[in-house]
Amino acid sequence: MNRKIIRTVQARATSDGAGVNLSRVFGGRNPEQFDPFLMLDEFGSDEATDYIAGFPSHPHRGFETVTYMLNGRMLHEDHMGNKGLLEDGDVQWMSAARGIIHSEMPQQKEGLMRGFQLWVNLPASEKMKDPSYRDIPASDIPELDLDKVKIKVIAGDLSIENHAIKGAVSGLSTDPTYLDIHLQADAEVSVALPDGHTTLLYVYENKVQVGDEAQILEKSSLAILTAEGNVKLKSDQPARVILLAGKPLREPIAQYGPFVMNTSQEIEKAIQDFRDGSLVV
Repeated sequence: MNRKIIRTVQARATSDGAGVNLSRVFGGRNPEQFDPFLMLDEFGSDEATDYIAGFPSHPHRGFETVTYMLNGRMLHEDHMGNKGLLEDGDVQWMSAARGIIHSEMPQQKEGLMRGFQLWVNLPASEKMKDPSYRDIPASDIPELDLDKVKIKVIAGDLSIENHAIKGAVSGLSTDPTYLDIHLQADAEVSVALPDGHTTLLYVYENKVQVGDEAQILEKSSLAILTAEGNVKLKSDQPARVILLAGKPLREPIAQYGPFVMNTSQEIEKAIQDFRDGSLVV
């Protein structure tokens, strides 16, 4: 059995940080909540004015951010003294947990800056743990090369055509799968995922056909898929897609900007902690 599209969402132009122009695939002020995923942004421009202002120092609490750089250079710095430079193909997986204050600033004045940022919720039991993060160089992200298909396995376990690959990130409570799939013309692939996991598919180059009914998913469109079976993709032309899957937490979500908790009282506490300087103590 193969999964099929339940509904689609179109990415919308917006601005964030200090004026970075980007496409919000889902999430934001009125978030579509695809438990455990909270938000997905795509950024991509060769115009420096679209990205140069970056994301100056700002707080987070209660969730994880995943930055995947396709092209460009982005410097991360946080209140703990950590510093990391993300370049082409690199990933940063950061757990803000009880609190982090950080900045993400472009390290280029011209050229293409392109990539994604994903927000992943944390269960209530982990929201107030110590923050942590990993910078993962492109060379440490496993890739599977098949006939006309290449898959970068950022997170999760990939089992396909007698190949079994463990992603760069694993062992998290939400059991996330994060795949960057590149298809050549006339390619076909079927990806196995755990039944019951929320499954999202985003096309960022050209278009693909999904499932047995060959439902068309166009560029800059997100598909929410059914929760059982494989994800079958076909392409008539070269295409690139992000495939996400995760175990739903099925917990209440209270969100206010950069804070994601379970109750409004916890949100108020996060705001107060930020104001009085105890968010990161």
